Amino acid sequence: MKNRSPFRLRGRSSQCHARLGEVETLHGTFETPVFMPVGTQATVKAVTPENLSELGAEIILANTYHLFIRPGHKLIKKLGGLHHFMNWHGPILTDSGGFQIYSLKQLAKITEQGAAFKSHLDGSSLFLSPEDAVAVQETLGSDIMMCLDTCIPYPATREEVIRATELTGRWAKRCRAAQNETGQLLFGIVQGGMHTDIRAHAVDELVDIGFDGYALGGLSVGEPNELMMEMIAETAPLLPQDFPIYLMGVGTPEDLVEGVYRGVDMFDCVMPTRNARNGMLFTSTGRVVIKNARYFDDPKPVDESCDCYTCRNYSRAYLRHLYMSREILSSHLNTIHNLHYFVNLIKDMRRAIKADRFEEFRKNFYASRKEDLVIS
Repeated sequence: MKNRSPFRLRGRSSQCHARLGEVETLHGTFETPVFMPVGTQATVKAVTPENLSELGAEIILANTYHLFIRPGHKLIKKLGGLHHFMNWHGPILTDSGGFQIYSLKQLAKITEQGAAFKSHLDGSSLFLSPEDAVAVQETLGSDIMMCLDTCIPYPATREEVIRATELTGRWAKRCRAAQNETGQLLFGIVQGGMHTDIRAHAVDELVDIGFDGYALGGLSVGEPNELMMEMIAETAPLLPQDFPIYLMGVGTPEDLVEGVYRGVDMFDCVMPTRNARNGMLFTSTGRVVIKNARYFDDPKPVDESCDCYTCRNYSRAYLRHLYMSREILSSHLNTIHNLHYFVNLIKDMRRAIKADRFEEFRKNFYASRKEDLVIS
């Protein structure tokens, strides 16, 4: 079946597959391409929702698995739903929890019925079926829900990939059947490992079921970057081009540029926030590892071409001092900078697509990348 698409195409590059669009949700419309900061447990670590708004974030991600375990979807609903609970009034996408179950596979058992797993918090026995995953996300009140899927490790045999992908397809059908008329969007997830023919078959199955958007899953699981890009390039054009295309959990700056080049609309990744807490900062010319001794007395901002709050007000020397002193403010200021970088990288790409100069943008992006500034 064919859903009414929430996606509106607003422009397309004549030079590649990059495109401009917007996605309509219950809590507003966001522009694409878009980067979604990850707020796994109903918070983007080290920053407030107000910070996110000021940075220009349009949609954020939260996680079904973690919120199902703590504090519980029913409590969140009782307290006004996820948006009210975390004081974020823009769109929210909730990942189904499939990747978290995969990453905790020593605590989980996957069957036809769903995922039986042990809580990583207290070891209690829990179960999540495809129907449960949809019900939890409907209870949370997210704008975009994801089907429960089985993430495939790399490497895996072809037989293992086929079995897992077929199971994801059967689960997708059950998720779609379980969806109620709430106005929330439901995205299907394309698995298939590193086999283009299996991914192509998975696309056909999902399109036959009919979803509000389509995600490329099972990437950035240890495969070489060139192989990941091959899977994106081969699979994205097979998806319905009048629906949003989401690349899950992939997100170096280079990955974002290459993903947009290949036709991807939506991205999420913990990299800008996690790296911020670990003292790695993204700049227009490369990465800065702020703990390095060379920044001990450096009066310059992290990135002299950046106008974020951190760069307008603080030096590399101060940020290094905070990090070396293990001050909480270090994570806050570093996260503001990294998220500003990612959000504005996407905005720069939108402008380049609108001007039909994406190839020029891509060349300039790589030309500006000096060797990462990690010399001690």
